[in-house]
Order: sequence, then structure tokens, then C-alpha cells
Amino acid sequence: MADKVRVGVIGVGYLGRFHALIYSRMAEAELVGVVDADPQRAAEVAAEAGCAVFPDAAALAAAVDAVSVVVPTTAHLAVAGPLLEHGVHMLLEKPIAATVEEGQEIVRLADAGGAILQIGHVERFNAGVMALAERITEPRYIEAQRMGGFVERATDVDVVSDLMIHDIDIILSLVGSEISHIAALGSPVLTEHVDIATAQLEFANGAVANVVASRVSDKKMRRIRVFQPGMYLSLDFIDQTIDIAEPRRVPGAERPEIARQRIQVEPVKPLDRELASFVACVREGRPPIVDGRTGLKALDVALQVRGKTHF
Repeated sequence: MADKVRVGVIGVGYLGRFHALIYSRMAEAELVGVVDADPQRAAEVAAEAGCAVFPDAAALAAAVDAVSVVVPTTAHLAVAGPLLEHGVHMLLEKPIAATVEEGQEIVRLADAGGAILQIGHVERFNAGVMALAERITEPRYIEAQRMGGFVERATDVDVVSDLMIHDIDIILSLVGSEISHIAALGSPVLTEHVDIATAQLEFANGAVANVVASRVSDKKMRRIRVFQPGMYLSLDFIDQTIDIAEPRRVPGAERPEIARQRIQVEPVKPLDRELASFVACVREGRPPIVDGRTGLKALDVALQVRGKTHF
């Protein structure tokens, strides 16, 4: 492949615009063009990012090596399917699809076309999450909280698909075991969808995770706590700090003391790192960190949680 990966963005709304701007600044990529259902929006973002406007996804796909698809989840299969089938490498925003069946078809088409498929679970590229994962060996109990205020642009989906799925994906990657049982509760507050939810995930290896997500809270909180033999770790996503506590033997003492430390993680912009990783995968022909099957597993669990919420 040439030194620069030719990329395009399909769907340049709120998030898609950031994809286009990041690609436009990337030394390893050439932003060729954008597509959007709103021609005026496409023209505005193209002017800002310094690229062309294409009439449709097929026309853009013919001119690029890879695309970001940032359209509503219900349109993922219709938009992504034909491109994947023809071997266009793709970063598809999360969740992979609206249903497990559609997600399975997206994965099948990517395999058939030999396309690299990365799902946009951006929190995997959060510096704090990456630093936490390096220190996890045998998680037994995990507690995740993702709470924030109401955002109008997210009202077309429930809080499980919008927010909780991030922590579901992180937890699945940390535990590395199949889920044996799911219990959940949830309720709508400001929309017709579930706006606050809690779930308990039990794993075949005995690990347990409690997950809470809310988009109707006064204060913003994003935290994950992990208990494993001989160690407790707590990541604050906002402050990018990891607090660690572990027992330390004291000569002559009946019990060990608790040794504590705080690690300040050097913050990075997760979306920048995610897109850079995607471009590197395309250039080097290697599988992404969050591939289609990984995204499909997160979707499956999220849909099971959503199906068990009661209100």
C-alpha cells in the first residue's frame, strides 16, 4: 500500500465531523472526501477538513482504501454491507448494528470481502483503560459507573446502547470468560427509552461485574473499580488516575498493612488514537484491537441487558 492510506467519512454529523478533521491532520492518511445525507452539512465539513464531497457511499468507496462509517446504527448494515463485501476497510461506529442478526451479517460480509473491520469502541483507546488493563491479572469483582447529564442528540437510543455498552466491552476484555447470567433493571426518565440502568454480569469463571449507566444525573462520573487477588484498582476516567491498594507484609505484625499508590496517567485523545490505530491496521494488514466479532459480543450482551430491564 502507498505511504498514505486514502480515507473517507460517511456521515459527518456531530461525531463524523471529528473523524474527518482528525484524518485531515494525520500524516499517515489522506482524507479524500466525505458523504452525508445532508448535502449542505457535507459541504461545510468538507470545506473545514479540506476534502471533496461525494454524492454517495459507493462513489466515495471507489476512490479510497478505507472509510469511517458514522451513520445511525439502524443504517449500519445497509451502508456498510456493500462496501465491506467489496473489500473496503472500515471503522464502523459502535454499536456494530441494531440487532445481533445484522451484526452477524456485517461480520460475514467483512470476512467475505477480506476487509478489515474495526468497531468504534473508543474507550478501549482511553489511556487510563489501557494502563488499567496492563495491571489486571485475575479480576474477580468489577464495578463500573458511567453517569452524566442529559444530551439531546442521544435520544434515539437507550442508555445501554449509548453509554453502558462502553463498559460492557471493557469488562468483557478484562475478564476473558463467557457470561453465565445477566440481571438488569432500568427506567425511562426524560425519554421513551431507558435513561438509567444497572446490570449484574456473572461469568463462567466466577467473576462478577456490576455496571451502572445514567444520562440523567447531575454530576458526571466515569469510574471502574477492579478487585483481584491481592490488589484493588480504581480508574477515574475523568481525572485519568489509577488508585491501587494492596496488602504488604510487615515483619512482626499480625496482619499486613495496606499499601496505597496513585498513578497519574498521561492523557491522550482516545478518538485520535483509535483512528491512528485503524489506519495502522490498514497499512500493515493486521487485525484491529476491536474487530467485528468483539463488537458483536458487546452488542449481544448489551441487548440482553436491555431486554431484562423493567420499568
